[in-house]
Amino acid sequence: MLNIVILAAGMGKRMQSTLPKVLHKIAGQPMLTHLLRTAQSLSPDRLMVVIGHGADTIRQAYEGMPTSAVNFVLQTEQLGTGHAVGQTSDQLLDDDKNSLTMVLYGDVPLVQADTLRNLQAAANQGLALLTETLSDPTGYGRIVRHAQGHVTAIVEQKDATDTQRLIQEVNTGMLVAKTALLKKWLLALNNQNAQGEYYLTDIVAMAVSQGITIQTVQPQAHYETLGVNSRAQQATLERLWQNELARRQLEQGVTLIDPSRFDVRGTLICGRDVSIDVGCVFEGDVQLAEGVSVGPHCVLQDVIIGSGTRIEAYSHLSNAQVGADARIGPYARIRPGSVLGDRSHVGNFVEIKNTHLGKDSKANHLAYVGDADIGQRVNIGAGTITCNYDGVNKYRTTIEDDAFIGSDTQLVAPVRVGAGATIGAGTTLTEDAAPNSLTLSRTKQVTLSTWQRPAKTK
Repeated sequence: MLNIVILAAGMGKRMQSTLPKVLHKIAGQPMLTHLLRTAQSLSPDRLMVVIGHGADTIRQAYEGMPTSAVNFVLQTEQLGTGHAVGQTSDQLLDDDKNSLTMVLYGDVPLVQADTLRNLQAAANQGLALLTETLSDPTGYGRIVRHAQGHVTAIVEQKDATDTQRLIQEVNTGMLVAKTALLKKWLLALNNQNAQGEYYLTDIVAMAVSQGITIQTVQPQAHYETLGVNSRAQQATLERLWQNELARRQLEQGVTLIDPSRFDVRGTLICGRDVSIDVGCVFEGDVQLAEGVSVGPHCVLQDVIIGSGTRIEAYSHLSNAQVGADARIGPYARIRPGSVLGDRSHVGNFVEIKNTHLGKDSKANHLAYVGDADIGQRVNIGAGTITCNYDGVNKYRTTIEDDAFIGSDTQLVAPVRVGAGATIGAGTTLTEDAAPNSLTLSRTKQVTLSTWQRPAKTK
């Protein structure tokens, strides 16, 4: 049986923000979200988040989460880590002697599931600590061991002797304890210290006094134990995590032109031989099939891209699907609800919104196509727009297979262009166009030979 307690009640003064610290983002997701996902991957029997400052804001941020998934526990006064965990004591499940409780921190968001599983497995004697060995341990509590190597105490920096300050193994704060023991230790905590707070680390001395051998586990990566207390630390952790995400993509065979200029703010799944140029941002759930190429400085949000498709520089795609061997951009914008068929082309300064663009159809230059159903092998000329909005309602435009839409055409929806139809350049189409015919609307061209250009008045 496993309880997980996440401490998230702190104010985060150094963030200089009205937003609760744990809701500040790493890789596009609140820090607390990262930790909740990791915790849930361990299948805990009870998951609790201790909140205090900004409690209502945190609750609202997770309103859509099933109530059984997480229990929020209010800490009305912030009196230390031991006091925070103590607020959950009466909710900790301990129906069997092997019940464990894991304590995590909402501002240490990137600890990995494998590390936590190792920590859980090490708690069989009663208490296991997540520690780390640092080249510069300044500011951290030191892990003190006796000659046989067993942990005897955690000594804070300010209380450490000169010899103890040379110790490089430090406490991260994360731990797993047998629940029955933890409940007893929490009741025995006191606040007889300079800060007047109840420290969770005091349970280490209690365990040692009871003859319990304390186990320690170290993380595989340094970023797993880094906390965020300032904007600078947030920026540092963001780049460390992006470097890790880039490393994982490289191991899967993705070509990153510069891994240091790569940002994922969600989930990115890539097929073989995908190539990503510099400055690209991937948000939400993005899937790139085999052989996809993404040019520099593109933004892709919640999209599925088919195999062999090229997305050229500075293109933005959101909530859309693109088929195989398509060509998008440069400077194209594909907006929500759009589905682009195989071998379709959307060129520079073209905006597509809520539109189905059929196979082999093209809109290569300076066009707006919104709320439209476009068949196969259709050509949409430069400067074409679908006039889909009358100021109150939106209407759809239908263009059937093999139609040709001349440049500078306005299609006033609702309107239909028949299969094989040609719309002459400069036409404003307000009625359906017959299939396999030329439709155009132009005023008669007139030349006035006696006209003179006005002269500037002196």
